[in-house]
Amino acid sequence: MRKLTAFLIALLGAGFVHAQTATLVMFNGKLWTENPKAPEVQAIAIAGERILAVGTSESMRKLAGPGCQLIDLEGRRVVPGFNDAHVHFLSGGAMLSAVQLTDADSAQELRRRIGDYAKTLPKGAWVVDSLWDETRWRPAALPTHQLIDEVTPDNPVMIWRVDGHAVFANALTMRLAGIDRNTQDVVGGEIVRDHDGNPTGVFRDQATGLVERVVPPPSEQQMDAALSAALREAARQGVTSVQNLVDSPTVQDTAGKLREFQKFAREGRLTVRIYDAGALRDWRDFAHQGIEAGFGDALLRTGNLKAFADGSIGSQTAWMQSDFTDAPGNRGLASGDLQNETAMYGFITGADRAGLQVSIHAIGDRAIHTVIDLLERAEKEDGPRDRRFRMEHVQHIAAADLPRMAPLGIIASMQPYHAIDDGRWVVRRIGPERIKLSYAWRSLLDHGVTLAFGSDWPVAPLDPIMGIYAAATRRTLDGRNPDGWVPAERITVAEAVHAYTMGSAFAEHQEKVKGSLEPGKLADLVVLTRDIFAIPPAEIEKVRVHATVLGGAVIYQEGAAR
Repeated sequence: MRKLTAFLIALLGAGFVHAQTATLVMFNGKLWTENPKAPEVQAIAIAGERILAVGTSESMRKLAGPGCQLIDLEGRRVVPGFNDAHVHFLSGGAMLSAVQLTDADSAQELRRRIGDYAKTLPKGAWVVDSLWDETRWRPAALPTHQLIDEVTPDNPVMIWRVDGHAVFANALTMRLAGIDRNTQDVVGGEIVRDHDGNPTGVFRDQATGLVERVVPPPSEQQMDAALSAALREAARQGVTSVQNLVDSPTVQDTAGKLREFQKFAREGRLTVRIYDAGALRDWRDFAHQGIEAGFGDALLRTGNLKAFADGSIGSQTAWMQSDFTDAPGNRGLASGDLQNETAMYGFITGADRAGLQVSIHAIGDRAIHTVIDLLERAEKEDGPRDRRFRMEHVQHIAAADLPRMAPLGIIASMQPYHAIDDGRWVVRRIGPERIKLSYAWRSLLDHGVTLAFGSDWPVAPLDPIMGIYAAATRRTLDGRNPDGWVPAERITVAEAVHAYTMGSAFAEHQEKVKGSLEPGKLADLVVLTRDIFAIPPAEIEKVRVHATVLGGAVIYQEGAAR
């Protein structure tokens, strides 16, 4: 018995020593911890995948164990790993290798790029996974299929508008889909037609499904390539966690993407933490399997479900209280999900009672108001719970709805880059009064709403640094607002970083696991080339990621071979 006791004491002692020794120590830096009790420290000690301690360089170096990796930060700024609260991860990866159209500054340039790309493809291969943006053209008119038919006679085309709420197809694609002047419009969507009633090739919101249904699904090899590219991009941008949202209101195979993530996780190739969402209409499938919000592990989780309330401002399908300024008589569209409000409410309460998380896309002020009404009713009928309802985008809120979100615990999942992009043209669409509460980060924070920041990649760049720059400056991409577009809604750099770290972690029920540099949490962090808290906010766009650490392992190093 004495020998057994001595053995156990020795074993416990060894475990204690091991628990107090680090495998990685990063020192001589400026670490922004997101812990208000110790907001900035010099160094961090990591044991395996977890943070062991933070403090002075001297004290952390004393924790180094045998074989510990020591990294001198040389005074660089360190922040917690960025957590992108709203991405379309596989789509983003696929678009990295597709024809790049977002910055095409004219319809003729779009035609040229598509034509050149089509020449590299075999006959019958699809032109997909690209984004177009007619707001960059003069005049800013929607394209028609005649623009590209001549340069794509043998290749079907289906490319998305940059906001993800309209597609553009050529004549070949429409023939394959059986679409002609006799095709009926779709509830919650629109087939754009010419003066004679013929489809122009542009399909909005729910009508995109008419074209999507004939596009062949990506092969396993294509999905592998897309995910690999997305992972490289995430590491390069300092993104250690993503929350993957359903791509469109008509998407069907959400399970296929989850299987792809699972495969990479099994094979040890998943270098970003993923919180994957399904479609809210499929809540019964999740509930019958006993899945609740946060099902999974630290690397791959699910249990979030997304629905759509409307479309987008760019596609004139956001659901507004009043007409679009540049389109009298048009107030946008309630989504296909929301056309039947009773059914939509049933989806919300069914998912909520099953312990699943509900996230709803809402951009226009009428959509936002309606969603708040539905969530308020659900909260009252289902009773208090830490449910964390999420509203995705919240772009154009009415003043009367600002104080309604925080009491219901509704998280505003927003994408700051959209403001400096849309700010180039959105006043023409909704007028000077409604823009005063567009992307209203300051107002939402002042009303106690939790912000969770993301990118909406590939609709916008994955780069969180540009998101922080956008939130702190609101300087539009065209350079016409050097003092900020609607500057009253700017927030501080610290508030923006919080929204990209702790705010996003809270949005996925993970604030006790990640989002700050505190002992016991996951060792996910980003080393920056400059101190974003010390330089003028206007210079933040020049900052780069120097290194990315995921679970105590360096997964990206600036300048290193990849």
